[in-house]
Amino acid sequence: MKAVCWHGANDVRVETVPDPKIINPRDAIIKITSTAICGSDLHLYDGFIPTMEKGDILGHEFMGEVVELGSEVKNVKIGDRVVVPFTISCGNCFFCNRDLWSLCDNSNPNAWMAEKMMGHSPSGLFGYSHLFGGYAGGQAEYARVPFADVGLFKIPDGLTDDQVLFLTDIFPTGYMAAENCQIEPGDTVAVWGCGPVGQFAIKSAYLLGAQRVIAIDRIPERLQMAKEQSNAEIINYEEVDPGEALKEMTGGRGPDACLDAVGMEAHGTGLDAFYDKAKQAVRLETDRPTALRQVMVACRKGGRVSLAGVYGGFLDKIPMGAAFNKGLSFKMGQTHVHRYLKPLLEHIQNGKIDPSFVITHKMNLEDTPKGYEIFKHKKDNCIKVVLKP
Repeated sequence: MKAVCWHGANDVRVETVPDPKIINPRDAIIKITSTAICGSDLHLYDGFIPTMEKGDILGHEFMGEVVELGSEVKNVKIGDRVVVPFTISCGNCFFCNRDLWSLCDNSNPNAWMAEKMMGHSPSGLFGYSHLFGGYAGGQAEYARVPFADVGLFKIPDGLTDDQVLFLTDIFPTGYMAAENCQIEPGDTVAVWGCGPVGQFAIKSAYLLGAQRVIAIDRIPERLQMAKEQSNAEIINYEEVDPGEALKEMTGGRGPDACLDAVGMEAHGTGLDAFYDKAKQAVRLETDRPTALRQVMVACRKGGRVSLAGVYGGFLDKIPMGAAFNKGLSFKMGQTHVHRYLKPLLEHIQNGKIDPSFVITHKMNLEDTPKGYEIFKHKKDNCIKVVLKP
């Protein structure tokens, strides 16, 4: 089959690789009909996630048709259209039983790697390094899905791939991030980053009852999408200081909740951004946490901080004094996708949201290297790339 393979920083190639096979009775093979490039794929593309190996198949947002089933998979049948959560979960462990699917104890065969770095291992992830299991991803023509009896989610007739593809990751990720803000009626929520996850976080904040959402970014087309699609108020941080602007917009108090949908490769205009780039260049710092610093300083006293942007390692110059003395609460983590599949599908079916609004580019799988380039560098007003094998 054809698949998108990682060969180093800024080097992905479409290659012919062996077809996936059933290796466990709980496996399934799906023929992929739609897949996508995610913002967190850029951390792999840019070489910031360790334990990648040449030839690793990328991609964790994918869906398709079931073509082969292991003997223990009874919840779907051959021919069913399904979406695949990017987090791989066994369904039986302590954490899965508590609806904490991305913390599954049994799906990362390389748990020892993660334990050395983090103390404990999260779940396995599709196409996201050997630290998270070494699983082949879904930017390919076919994929093996382990624990398919838990992970595969059947899509009812009448919905297009474009409407449901993002149930695999970015729609639940944005929704969980907004939910982690613990929104109360009348709240003002500030969202850093208007990429696809940020767009869904903005939509979700309104769905959960926010009165105002303020979106912060520097890319005009992203800010325009946030304003036109979700009626968000917008701040371009290259034109004004977001902290000062937020104070002015909230009567000096600050937002009730602040949401970081940027993560480890944040851009910035201040001295801290240059500091991060310099330290990261010589591998003295793993992440560039400019957005996180701004979130912690801007949030009102007693406010809530939600992190949806991926952080990979060790961060420098974090204003913990501000967080402590203001009494901030933090919630974060990889998304418990399985928890949100049914309720978010209902939102789509009821017409409350059509997730396809974020799609700006569609390409064939063979054009994926070009897709990574335009997505990374924000060329051609690119916000989200969907690939068709």
